Amino acid sequence: MMQPDTRKLLTTGSAIFLTGALAALLLLTAFGGVTAQGPHSNSGWLSLMVAMGCLPTGILTLALGLAKLFGDRRR
Repeated sequence: MMQPDTRKLLTTGSAIFLTGALAALLLLTAFGGVTAQGPHSNSGWLSLMVAMGCLPTGILTLALGLAKLFGDRRR
């Protein structure tokens, strides 16, 4: 049985990571892409900042949730 706090970590980490992945996808497709000088539009810059904030945070939160899940199963 999964602990409620483990489930909360996994769902929060997934939501943050998926938000960053969606922002990166939109940056590359709908907002004009990226060149050596950066994104082409203001929306692209905002999407880049969201992706740069959410992707590492989401990965770390998911890693913490998975470590807690495996730790709970050993007990």
